[in-house]
Amino acid sequence: MIKKIALIIICILLVAESLWAARIKDVASIGGVRSNQLVGYGLVVGLMGTGDDVKNGFTRETMANMLSRQGLSIRSRDPAILLDRDLKAKNVASVMVTATLPAFAKNGTRIDALVSSMGDATSMQGGTLIMTPLRAPNGDIYAVAQGGLVIGGFSAGGANASAMKNQTNVGVIPNGALVEKEIPFSLENAKSLTINLFYPDFTTSRQMAHRLNTMMNIQLEAQAKDSATVAIKLKDAYKNNVMDIISELENLEVNISTPAVVVINEKTGTVVMGEMVRISTVAVAHGNLTIQIKETPIISQPLPFSPQAPLGSKPMVNRKDGTIVAPGGQTVVAKDTSLAVTEEKKQLMVVPKGVSIQEVVQALNAIGVTPRDLISILQAIKTAGALQADLRVM
Repeated sequence: MIKKIALIIICILLVAESLWAARIKDVASIGGVRSNQLVGYGLVVGLMGTGDDVKNGFTRETMANMLSRQGLSIRSRDPAILLDRDLKAKNVASVMVTATLPAFAKNGTRIDALVSSMGDATSMQGGTLIMTPLRAPNGDIYAVAQGGLVIGGFSAGGANASAMKNQTNVGVIPNGALVEKEIPFSLENAKSLTINLFYPDFTTSRQMAHRLNTMMNIQLEAQAKDSATVAIKLKDAYKNNVMDIISELENLEVNISTPAVVVINEKTGTVVMGEMVRISTVAVAHGNLTIQIKETPIISQPLPFSPQAPLGSKPMVNRKDGTIVAPGGQTVVAKDTSLAVTEEKKQLMVVPKGVSIQEVVQALNAIGVTPRDLISILQAIKTAGALQADLRVM
């Protein structure tokens, strides 16, 4: 009987451990294996009169340079003067093209390109990006983008009405960029590796190194260098099996230690609290004060066939009943103001020490707080020193 109970407890512990674990590939990356950002400047053509106004300098100069490379000159004898009569079409838009070059991307690989207007174009629907080189920060060209844009929305309108869906000044070219140059990086014959945590934490880094040494001690030796880095030294017999080792280690599950954090976005009224958030004993009372002011216009008109009021006469107020007397057939407009003050009566709630996040939410919901009220309450609890968490405001 005792053995059965012990077996059940072990199974429960194993299940609980797996619930709080995550794969290494989901919380960290291999050092050196990273993507790279590319950017380029180009033109989108084929628009239906929704492009840039060519009076802006960069669009006009870009069009002139592009046509010049095609063997067509639109400049006068003076190279500083453009023939404006040839540059009045609004079917062209100046754009910035961005793309992400994945790690180990080879020549001929196709990647997505994001096209964003940088002029005053109203829509790039139906446009086509002309061949645009994409450069890295070092200035080298690593890809070339070209193709038709996918907007995912539309815009239409007339003189007095218009309709729009999604953003029409930004588009995507799926597989629209062709990789022309590879970034040199190789894992062959590597003698060591580095694992970089996405969210640095000393406990997680130590647990990851311990997990690797326990499960893969024959192949490697792991050591936690700091809160974000785990250094791995490969054994001599396995230095030629780097890909196999990475494939095996990135699927290992490691217990993740998360800090106590409360994230507040006051713009949207969003509050996100981590699992480890705790609150010391504190009393909370929260109520709203509402002041409502209402003004109703009152029009006092004279009786039919009343004599006309003398020039310069003013309405008089009857001191007995407060009514307005309009002398001699004069129309008077007055305002009746009403004021109402309402204050919600909330009971004082006591939150005991060390309660869990679920209990905190249940207690705050019990007094009927809204997300924006919760932001004010959490800020006040943090100021009182009773919130054991990092309060971050977005």
